[in-house]
Amino acid sequence: MLRVRNVLIDLGLLSTHFVCDLVACRGACCEEGDLGAPLLNEEVQCIRNDLTDILPHIDQNGRDCIAESDFCEQTEEGEWVTQTVGGKACVFAVQDGGIWKCGIEKAHRAGATELLKPISCHLYPIRVEKVGSLDALYYHKWSICTPACSCGTALKVPVYQFLKAALTRCYGASWYEELEETAQAYLQQRSIT
Repeated sequence: MLRVRNVLIDLGLLSTHFVCDLVACRGACCEEGDLGAPLLNEEVQCIRNDLTDILPHIDQNGRDCIAESDFCEQTEEGEWVTQTVGGKACVFAVQDGGIWKCGIEKAHRAGATELLKPISCHLYPIRVEKVGSLDALYYHKWSICTPACSCGTALKVPVYQFLKAALTRCYGASWYEELEETAQAYLQQRSIT
């Protein structure tokens, strides 16, 4: 792993190519998985504050689920995740031309909430784990993202570059610039050896 300030970087973020291909995957990450999207405490509060304004931007099934059992739940480990409709799609997932998209993001674009979307979704396929006081960023490989890997390979875009906006949102522009420099130095060193 590399280190940029207080963040550890899995080398897979530099060596794996990735660009979402929604036409091929149909936004399956909004529908597949064991749980809903991980939420930070501040995201739970923001969604709760803006929920009335977000609801018109999501599907009826999601609204019904939220009315019945809230928009989020805590895991056994105490982490917040979004509820799912019938154990499948996130309550905030909406169908748009047969592709799953984020209803929170749709609400954000309409000016209904400051929250763009949960950071866990914005960062995907990066997952963040705590290692002591450091964040450790890992590439999460998932078979439904095979089209994204193919697209990224064709375009020669590594994960960390594809997720520039999300990483900048988390850690700031100067941190991302430092990540770029660190990544380029590492890749150049690797090509020499």
